[in-house]
Amino acid sequence: MDDSKNLWGGRFTGEADRGFVDFNRSFGFDRRLFAADVRGSIGHCNSLASAGVLTAEEATKIKSGLETILERGIADAGYFDPTEFEDVHSFVESRLVELLGDTGRKLHTGRSRNDQVATDLRLWMRGAVDDLLQRVVAAQEAFLDLAESHVGAVLPGYTHLQRAQPILFAHWCLAYFEMLSRDRERLADCRKRVNVLPLGSAALAGASYPIDRESVARELGFDSVSRNSIDAVSDRDFCVEFVGVCSLIMVHLSRLAEEVIVYSTTEFGFFELSDAVATGSSLMPQKKNPDSMELVRGKAGRVFGHGTSLLAMLKGLPLAYNKDMQEDKEAVFDSFDTVRACLGVTATVLRNLSINEERTLEAASTGYMNATELADYLVRKGMPFRQAHETVGRIVVRAIARAVELQDLSLEELRSLSTLIDEDVFAVLILERTLETKSQTGGTSPQRVTDALAAARRSLAS
Repeated sequence: MDDSKNLWGGRFTGEADRGFVDFNRSFGFDRRLFAADVRGSIGHCNSLASAGVLTAEEATKIKSGLETILERGIADAGYFDPTEFEDVHSFVESRLVELLGDTGRKLHTGRSRNDQVATDLRLWMRGAVDDLLQRVVAAQEAFLDLAESHVGAVLPGYTHLQRAQPILFAHWCLAYFEMLSRDRERLADCRKRVNVLPLGSAALAGASYPIDRESVARELGFDSVSRNSIDAVSDRDFCVEFVGVCSLIMVHLSRLAEEVIVYSTTEFGFFELSDAVATGSSLMPQKKNPDSMELVRGKAGRVFGHGTSLLAMLKGLPLAYNKDMQEDKEAVFDSFDTVRACLGVTATVLRNLSINEERTLEAASTGYMNATELADYLVRKGMPFRQAHETVGRIVVRAIARAVELQDLSLEELRSLSTLIDEDVFAVLILERTLETKSQTGGTSPQRVTDALAAARRSLAS
């Protein structure tokens, strides 16, 4: 093994087993921390210069070398070859030594890979959170655009997958908007705990040099510094929390996917996906499959699995750093990649979704979904609700026997089951009236939904 490609060779006199070297190596996946590692190293270099550990000339050379490495890495993917480096930290330091010789070896003074990787991961995750926030907003915008383009469409609302009460389609869209709003709040809240600087904690006991950690935090954009060096290098709560937030986003996207898939079936016929986001069958020419949403639904499981793997990895670890924690990165990276892709595909699907408003209106107008309105009508006539509920249940049985809707029963038939019913009942049973009565905050009345759409737009603008 080439000792120049790791940071710890002095203690060892024997050759490491090749299989173990490959098993131990993380450069294949932690190289995506490259930009964060360089940025954190520049911050550490400045702190060493301020502490008098590096001369101004040495600091200038090191920062110039780091910037050169960053530029090369961004411009040339081949710069990362060969992949014999143990990790991204040894890669950056080795490249720096190639450029500067012994001066490059001074950069790691007062720093351990333990606080270095914790800093790198937090820097990277801060950007990942910001990226997901933008994509959640894009999905919310797609929901609002879809809702506003079908502002008068009516959809049957369901409980237990049984028709329950009619709702506006825009109200349905806004339900998912609210879920994604909570996801935004959780991402922003998670970011607060991510944005704490561990650099300066060294291996676990703290740095031995007079480094101004608060100054480094300000330079790197952190809100605060960690308060305990042992916790700083062994904490991966922020990884669990991030993947937890990702998991809830995937819960919401998966629930949406399920509804889009179901509503796109011939049996429902409410939605149709455009050719841009659907696939066909290799055998059955007539098929149009919602693969985009099925993949979103399926990928939710892998994110949930990453959360479980992180918890299992952490649950028995003694303080402080242990190599087990190398397993945090692939779980975090894949969770981010998966959620990022699923949010993007979801927004695309929403912009390629057509609504069969005639079919949804027909479905929302049948199935006795105005039964609750009839019960409320009887309550307003003075009947206790529990009695009204039972009375309307008998009326529904009568309508089922006649194979008609409630409003199609004659006044005489209705009055045979309750003398409180009068001619004005028919105005109560029409679809428009059923929607209009849901006029409290959060309801599905046209005015409430119009107001909610406007408020949603304002929330995105802010």
